[in-house]
Amino acid sequence: MGRKAADDSAKPEVASQAASESASLPASPSAPPSASPPAPGAVRRKGRRVTMVDVAREAGCSQATVSFVLNGVDGVKISPETRERVVKIALAMGYTATTFRALEQQPSPQPAGDGTIGFLVDQIATSPEAAIAIDSAHHEAWRTGRVLVSAQTGSDAVMEPKAIETLLSLGATSLIYMTIITRELRPHPMLYTLDIPVVLLNCYTQDHAFASVIPSEIAGGQTATRHLIEHGHRRIATIVGEMWMDAASSRLEGYRRALATADIPFDPSLVMQGDWSTTGGYDATRRLLALPHPPTAIFCQNDRTALGCYDALREAGLSVPDDVSVVGYDDEDVSRHLRPKLTTCVLPHRAMGRWAVEHLQESERQPRDRRHYPVTKIECSLVTRESVAAPHA
Repeated sequence: MGRKAADDSAKPEVASQAASESASLPASPSAPPSASPPAPGAVRRKGRRVTMVDVAREAGCSQATVSFVLNGVDGVKISPETRERVVKIALAMGYTATTFRALEQQPSPQPAGDGTIGFLVDQIATSPEAAIAIDSAHHEAWRTGRVLVSAQTGSDAVMEPKAIETLLSLGATSLIYMTIITRELRPHPMLYTLDIPVVLLNCYTQDHAFASVIPSEIAGGQTATRHLIEHGHRRIATIVGEMWMDAASSRLEGYRRALATADIPFDPSLVMQGDWSTTGGYDATRRLLALPHPPTAIFCQNDRTALGCYDALREAGLSVPDDVSVVGYDDEDVSRHLRPKLTTCVLPHRAMGRWAVEHLQESERQPRDRRHYPVTKIECSLVTRESVAAPHA
């Protein structure tokens, strides 16, 4: 989950950048699509995301084998023929998990980079977003011959400068600073004194003293709600997260904008307070179903909320999407394992990690005299699956 992004239209300094986590991947040089026809049986799964289980089934091997192959793990005794078959089938099926090196187009050779990139994050263990961003930044750094070294600060005012000093002692010539919750950052004064490029990931400062990248949460809320409107729904509820977080208020703003654009009156009774949890989603859905005129669709502002929503609907004898359509947010693993599979929006931490490293490279080639940077927003793209349908006539 993230925190509040500045209003998309009210701040002229905000730059936009579309980056879909679900974009189709180019082929790897070891198995170009044009080299040979797709393997027999390797059929694209239209209308939903292809998973490793699908690839394993078509390739006739285990999911573990597929994972080892797509991650490019060395030292595992998998035959070259099996590796080639897995990659070809994954590409032919349109497998789109950009985590995996075996499916990435190998870049043109780059000169070896100088120095090390330091990566500071306030919390690593509380959610998968930090690991995703670090992994993406790591691969982008290695692509240019550089090493990325990470450290967790715990937002400790005493230990944070020590962590920065340690990264500098290890040769860091640039720094990425990440927060788990998207929020306005009150940076430690030491950040302002550094004579190296600094990029903020998933956070921003009021004075715009550093380049920063965050999810486009307002647009994400609009996209999720608009998808329901396009299927014919007009009585659309939303279950929000904790409103002190910017993600909750921004996604709610997107929901309201989508309704206004479609000339659907905003009904406060259809906005239910949740807390990002499964239990919160369950309780909020029960309250929605108790309304005199229950909604035909529910926008859950994260996937765990949607899991609880599914449980409450099932308990009430209602079917998704035949009786009630549901859209989630975050694209966590659970969204692919729900039945029906959950339509949701992607949190673009992989794209943001990649952007941060790319921007550091650009900054190192420019004079360091800029004092005002825009906030770049990365698209929270919609992943359509099976949880949305037209309402009953």
